[in-house]
Amino acid sequence: MARREKSKAAYMISSVAEQYGIHPQTLRLYEREGLLKPSRSDGNTRLYTDEDLERLEVILHLTRDLGVNLAGVEIILNMRSRMEAMQQQMEDFVRGLNMELANRPMPESTASVNSLIPVARTIIIETTRRRG
Repeated sequence: MARREKSKAAYMISSVAEQYGIHPQTLRLYEREGLLKPSRSDGNTRLYTDEDLERLEVILHLTRDLGVNLAGVEIILNMRSRMEAMQQQMEDFVRGLNMELANRPMPESTASVNSLIPVARTIIIETTRRRG
């Protein structure tokens, strides 16, 4: 999946509230609950980035469309974050494994083979019922 280029734009609370049809107090509540973490200007004005807006859209989808309360939203967002971290770890592991395999010398017996051929094994477990 291609990622779109993120802009460096930041939006003030009033424009975000108007764009999403919510009260600015709702955005402040989301910040107090730790669901959103907008940056601050030198004058202490909340500034929402495109990333913050994407997160807000997820929050609004969960609360408006799915009826999830804020405690549930927090759990879901934390789980999403952990899953993304685990996905990154898996990708790093696979990348490292591929690099290690690419750098290994091939044994002479397989030097003529251009690629590895995956072998699938099917295991059939037979269960029997005891009649008692």
